[in-house]
Amino acid sequence: MNQPKIRIEEYSYELPDDRIAKYPLSQRDSSKLLIYNKGTISQEKFSSIPSFLPEGSMMVFNNTKVVPARLFFKKDTGALIEIFCLEPVDPVDYAVSFACVSECSWKTIIGNVKKWKGGYLSLYLPEGVDSEVATLNLKAELLEKQDNSYIVRFFWEGGVPFSKVLELCGQVPIPPYLNRETEAIDLERYQTLYAKFRGSVAAPTAGLHFTEDVLSEIKAKGIDCEELCLHVGAGTFLPVKSEYIEDHIMHSEPFSVRRDFLEKLVNMPEGAKVISVGTTSTRSLESLYYAGCQCLNEGVERWIPKPVKQWDPYQGEDKFTTKQALKALVDYMILNNLEILNLRTQIIIVPSYRFKVVDILVTNFHQPQSTLLLLISAFVGGDDWKRIYSYAMENGFRFLSYGDSSMLVR
Repeated sequence: MNQPKIRIEEYSYELPDDRIAKYPLSQRDSSKLLIYNKGTISQEKFSSIPSFLPEGSMMVFNNTKVVPARLFFKKDTGALIEIFCLEPVDPVDYAVSFACVSECSWKTIIGNVKKWKGGYLSLYLPEGVDSEVATLNLKAELLEKQDNSYIVRFFWEGGVPFSKVLELCGQVPIPPYLNRETEAIDLERYQTLYAKFRGSVAAPTAGLHFTEDVLSEIKAKGIDCEELCLHVGAGTFLPVKSEYIEDHIMHSEPFSVRRDFLEKLVNMPEGAKVISVGTTSTRSLESLYYAGCQCLNEGVERWIPKPVKQWDPYQGEDKFTTKQALKALVDYMILNNLEILNLRTQIIIVPSYRFKVVDILVTNFHQPQSTLLLLISAFVGGDDWKRIYSYAMENGFRFLSYGDSSMLVR
């Protein structure tokens, strides 16, 4: 296996706490925009981004929706147990699970799990809680341990869907580096305007800057705005703890694309650019190539979709062109009468990666020693990520989820 030998400490920079944006600006599109264009760096206001996008291009957004995934339960002894919902297990489909009206099971992370020896837990009901929450009588049962996660069954009364249960009882899981509790402002602003499908435990933050006016200007310029859906997992918060990136394990995440979107990608004119909004959209778009290679290697009629593995892109020369790989996915969907293709990816994008789909990347500024920073380095090439981050630091840019934006043209 040809895994790149990369020391994660080489992708670090000093990030003072006061440069981390703890709250969003009053206006989404008033943030700064750093523009990196093939080595040249400048800055603008985010609201002006439409004027810098090439005409005839396609802009791709991740339309996942953050769910209030943090639930707090209480033992009879008084001990509080936090259950962080990751993804559905029974039923496994997100939409079906959210529609359940009495019980469902989820893969979770549990805080203070040592205090939970078994039995049922009841939802923690602080003083003054809404009566609608109390009447749900929400309970949790620990079913089994799976590596570092746990399978938990939730059951409740009242006949309301699980999506409503989470809205009533859960908290939005804002990033831990904000060092504060979830507040009312996060319910609106830690969500993109175009969020549609529930399932993420973290927002695709590159999209937080877009307003209706900005989106309208982009469309008026003739840019094709398309959407895919990758549900962002808790792994997005996890730092790289290993010395070398080859020892870091990426979490697998589900994503889906529509057939008409894939057909547009296949039929894009020569020279037309694909603009990816965020690292989650980028990982999804690039994963499509490797899913298409699977399909071509096994044959369209015989292919059973498998997750794109972490190191699949680093196993030698590419046998197929991007259009061949994407067309194979379209052919598979036509053959199986599918309008939506559901896939999973564990892909990691690090220096030496060869981009297949994405030409321009819109993204925020990421944590030191993170897989997201490695993706940025791979995209711009060489040590240019250091120039970009030094410029941002020297020119007052705000960092991380609620921070400022960048547009990277390679």
